[in-house]
Amino acid sequence: MSQSYYAHETAVIDEGCNIGEGTKVWHFSHIMPDCVIGEACNIGQNCVISPNVVLGKNVKIQNNVSVYTGVICEDDVFLGPSMVFTNVVNPRSGVNRRGQYTRTVVKKGASIGANATIVCGHDIGEYAFIGAGAVVTKEVLAFALVVGNPAKQIGWMSTHGHRLHFDEAGISICPESNEKYRLDNGRVTKIEA
Repeated sequence: MSQSYYAHETAVIDEGCNIGEGTKVWHFSHIMPDCVIGEACNIGQNCVISPNVVLGKNVKIQNNVSVYTGVICEDDVFLGPSMVFTNVVNPRSGVNRRGQYTRTVVKKGASIGANATIVCGHDIGEYAFIGAGAVVTKEVLAFALVVGNPAKQIGWMSTHGHRLHFDEAGISICPESNEKYRLDNGRVTKIEA
C-alpha cells in the first residue's frame, strides 16, 4: 500500500502513527509513537510531535515547535514558529512526572503566534488569536485576542483573523468575509446567516 502523506527523507516517523492523506512532514522533524495526525496538515522543519498527540485536519505547524503529550489541536489550528507548549505544571529534572501530563486543547481555527508559550491545562477557544510572544496562563475564550506576559485579552478576532469592533448593539462585521458577530455578556458568537 502506498503512503498517502509526504515525509522528507530526514524526518523520523515512529511506529504506530496514523497520518492523514496529504499531510507533509518536513526536514528533521520527529513524529513519535501513537500520534494521530489529520489530513492536509503541514509540520515544518525541526518539529517534535510527542506520543499520543492528536492533530485535526489542516493543522499548520511552523518550524521549531514541539507538541507535547497531552496536547490536542482541533481542525484548522495554526502554531507559529518556535511557540511552546508545556505539559507539566511543576517540572523537576530529579522527579519523574511521566503519566502526570496535563491536557491542553486548542480548539478549531485558533492561531498561536511566534514564540508564544501555552502553560498546560489552559484551553484555547475556537478562533482565538494568541499574539507573538504571549504567555498564556489561563483559559482563552473563543474569538479572543490575547497578548503580553502574562497574556491579557485586548479584543476579539473574526474567523478570518481580523480585529472586531462592536457597535452599541454589540454587532460587528468582519471586513474580509462580511460575517456578523455578536458580543453578549463578555462572549462573542458568530451570527449564522
